[in-house]
Amino acid sequence: MKMVIFGLTVSSSWGNGHATLWRGLCRALARMGHRVVFFEKDVPYYAFHRDLRELPGTDLVLYPEWTDILPRAKREVADADVAMVTSYCPDGIAASDLVLEGETSIFYDLDTPITLEKLEAGQEVPYLPTAGLGGFDLVLSYTGGSALTALRERLGARRVAPLYGSVDPEAHRPGEPNPDYQADLSYLGTYAADRQEALDRLFLEPARRLPGKRFVIAGAQYPAEFPWGPNVWFVRHLPPADHPAFYGSSPLTLNVTRAAMARMGWCPSGRLFEAAACGTACLSDTWAGLNDFFEPGREVLIAETTEEAIAALTLPKEEIARIGRAARERALAEHTAEHRARQLLDMLGSRGVERNTAA
Repeated sequence: MKMVIFGLTVSSSWGNGHATLWRGLCRALARMGHRVVFFEKDVPYYAFHRDLRELPGTDLVLYPEWTDILPRAKREVADADVAMVTSYCPDGIAASDLVLEGETSIFYDLDTPITLEKLEAGQEVPYLPTAGLGGFDLVLSYTGGSALTALRERLGARRVAPLYGSVDPEAHRPGEPNPDYQADLSYLGTYAADRQEALDRLFLEPARRLPGKRFVIAGAQYPAEFPWGPNVWFVRHLPPADHPAFYGSSPLTLNVTRAAMARMGWCPSGRLFEAAACGTACLSDTWAGLNDFFEPGREVLIAETTEEAIAALTLPKEEIARIGRAARERALAEHTAEHRARQLLDMLGSRGVERNTAA
């Protein structure tokens, strides 16, 4: 099968969660004998932080402007079995018009709660076709639960299915600790204003109350006025190759879900799967559906208050390590990129995608 994708980025993991997910899925599809052509607009902020230039089994097409690549894009889509456009694709509307002419058309919203929140607020969503999603043969959502109903009712999607986050065990696995990342509690994530309240409650306030412990944050786009503390260290953007060492340098890592995603539920952060694959126990905020991915108390620790976060930090090391091992077993059994790739192929295979014949 040949799949053509018009997406945000696969070449740079800086400040986004799309690239790491696509790298894992593309590798998994390639191992199964499929070919992917990924079109990515060559924007300066990703070019400056580019940490991947080639991917086996995937043709990465970087282009300056849509008009420059349109002839090739038309040829690739005409020759493809499946064509897909994703949320936050810089040329999402134009790409959708092209994808809808293909053999099988897919829209994959990796940011469904944000998409729906913007629509409810009356804001423009530049990657959505003006006619909605009713023309696509299949609409995939990174978020399950009520998001699937909303995509049908709000945007006219005819066939909707979740395709959740995943992890590539080749990229995320137990790693040797790095003294620069050593911490009692770590946090890996791009700065987002709607995560700040939870980050303060579950990370920064515990750091204030436990001055003898070390806390480390890694990520991009943190503002100058961020409330750092004397026992909180910062690692600027960390490429995926360094994730295993980062996770392996602390017994416990924090997961904080963006507010819109937490409200909707069934939207597991990729960090949950990555930390689990590295064998590091995760302390997470809670949201509906979390226990469908990891079992609270056995495979993940839950905290809503500062006191609960501190309690997790003071658990016996053996108990925290046991949770990390159990999480790794669950991730490898159910949440790898290969599992998601097979789910995608299953949707496109025996059960099929009915070709849209609407005029």
